[in-house]
Amino acid sequence: MPDDSRREDAAERDGDEGRDPGTVLITGCSSGIGRATALAFLEDDWTVYATARDTDDIAELAEAGCAIDELDVTKQADVQRVVGRIMEEDGRIDALVNNAGYGLFGPIEEIPTEAMGHQFDVNVFGPHRLIREVLPYMRRQQRGAIVNVSSFWGRVSYGGGGAYAASKHALEAMSESLRQEVDAFGIEVSVVEPGPVDTQFTDRAEDELDELQPTGEYEWFESAFEDLSAIGGSGPAAVSPAEVAEAIHHAASCDDPEPRYPVGVPGSVAMLGRFLPARWRDRVFSLVRRVVS
Repeated sequence: MPDDSRREDAAERDGDEGRDPGTVLITGCSSGIGRATALAFLEDDWTVYATARDTDDIAELAEAGCAIDELDVTKQADVQRVVGRIMEEDGRIDALVNNAGYGLFGPIEEIPTEAMGHQFDVNVFGPHRLIREVLPYMRRQQRGAIVNVSSFWGRVSYGGGGAYAASKHALEAMSESLRQEVDAFGIEVSVVEPGPVDTQFTDRAEDELDELQPTGEYEWFESAFEDLSAIGGSGPAAVSPAEVAEAIHHAASCDDPEPRYPVGVPGSVAMLGRFLPARWRDRVFSLVRRVVS
């Protein structure tokens, strides 16, 4: 977790002193980035509402001092209930961290439309539901911060990652428009873009392979997916959840946050690919495909 001196250094680099701690709602806190983020805000004396689909998974956060609640971001009733509870108990909501999400990987042809729809329901429509629910209160306060957790996949896409990248591209586009729309109300919007993170992300991604409808024509993908660290969840190049949590906390608590926070060298390097001509990127991917096949 970031200590006080590291937070002061971060604020000094950005030329601001930061906002006073307030009330934050965080989704997807059962493990990894969400759990680390809840603890980072708690350490800074925020009132933390940590949520997950199963509250048993976040019982330790309750013991640490967080208020916990059940929240499935695909259910409007859950969204309304949790935000209503926060307003009833605290009377304000100062930050929203949209962290809940998962990765659906596979060749586009093999991904059922229903599975693609669920990917967007969690990664795009879920944040949209929460944003719409909290904005009236933030507008009334003339203060607020919305932090959407994206990925380096939100700015580039490679074969086998089209579904996940499409959802993160959509989240980033929505964030870009939202930032311009709510600036006049004193509401800040930032996107945090981690590269590979040492979490259970790839365990869920591997489970999602059962959703695919194999054609037998994309053997290279099966070979590539065997190295899960290449798709984004472990290995020596992965950053820790605490590093991502520090970026999220900073984006939500400083007066003038950056629109985007890339986290980790591998992700930053991968995003450089967007500056290459499309044909060059295709050739690079073709080479990689031949290597893994």
